[in-house]
Amino acid sequence: MGRSRLDLQAILEAVCPNVYFQPPADLQMVYPAIVYEMDRADTKFADDRPYSVTKQYSMQLISEDPDESIFDALAALPMCVHERHFVADNLNHEVFNIFF
Repeated sequence: MGRSRLDLQAILEAVCPNVYFQPPADLQMVYPAIVYEMDRADTKFADDRPYSVTKQYSMQLISEDPDESIFDALAALPMCVHERHFVADNLNHEVFNIFF
């Protein structure tokens, strides 16, 4: 049996207390926070049939601190890649992609 999104949720909650999956726009988030959503799936084929599907999730670490220590914990996760950094509303956003 494969890993589920709830397994990923538990891993993320171990590194950050505030983890949100596809939060509604009116939710008041507590920072630092990780916000994530499914981005796409990578499918491997054999004999024209899918035999392996790995989901890719896009994650944002959002923090007031530009040197947030959670960054290192996320960067160390298997199959996780840091994509970019940006600042919006005086909050630092670190965007990661993870295959899980």
